[in-house]
Amino acid sequence: MTNRLQELVVVAPSTLRLVLVGLLARGHILLEDVPGVGKTLLGRSLAACIGGAFHRIQFTSDLLPADIVGGNVFDPRTTEFSFRPGPVFANVVLADEINRGTPRAQSALLEAMGEQNVTIDGVTHPLPDPFLVIATQNPVEQYGTFPLPESELDRFLVPLHLGHPDVAATDEILRRHERGNPLPPSHPLISLQELRAMQDLVLEVAVAPAVRAYCGAIAIATRSEPSVGLPASPRATVALLRAAQALAVLEGRGHLIPDDLKAVAGPVLAHRLAVAGNGLEIVKGVIEAVPVPA
Repeated sequence: MTNRLQELVVVAPSTLRLVLVGLLARGHILLEDVPGVGKTLLGRSLAACIGGAFHRIQFTSDLLPADIVGGNVFDPRTTEFSFRPGPVFANVVLADEINRGTPRAQSALLEAMGEQNVTIDGVTHPLPDPFLVIATQNPVEQYGTFPLPESELDRFLVPLHLGHPDVAATDEILRRHERGNPLPPSHPLISLQELRAMQDLVLEVAVAPAVRAYCGAIAIATRSEPSVGLPASPRATVALLRAAQALAVLEGRGHLIPDDLKAVAGPVLAHRLAVAGNGLEIVKGVIEAVPVPA
């Protein structure tokens, strides 16, 4: 799948690896970068590779929660209310420019991302399995935008920054678009059943007690950093473990090693710490300070 994604989107292999980590770990992905670097294209390409139902939600200032999750609609013929699901009922949901939605609209995704269901008028409706939200936002466009609160940032396993392409990557982009836009695969590369099996395989990755203690020590160490406004929560600690397990599956291992935790600690924890500076540097310092188990 990595090779096919690289044929569709010109991004760094390390970025694509984190995308697959989020997919296998049943996490959600936030693509945050300047306009025009391929955020939406990456989301659409990933959805095409795994098949399943795909819906795109364009967030705007007048978007309502019911426009996302759906609602009960009165039918005058039967004189009864019936539930009509919104676009969030899909295997892959692309929340485009999520920071253009109001806090009320953004909050409609909280239960869906955290619990994989939505509750409307006291009735809980399960979402499809697997369920993945890929959200995009343009940080440089501040007019008419609403920054994501910490509670919603915490629902994203990893935020990714695609960045501007270098000379070689720019030439490759021009070559691919010289005679038209690259087309996504007409058939999914893996089925939803195969994807669910791979996601279940992540939970079977063995974690030695010493490695589990190392994971907890990394999270606890963020509490002693003076510049950290919001230390790693238990949810963040579990997310760190799950992302490391997913990375181990991608590496073809059935057990976790400390290097797996080191590799994903920055992307998983940095956006959750509410720091004024560079969160990645803070996590890097924590990693260097916590002793690695033998």
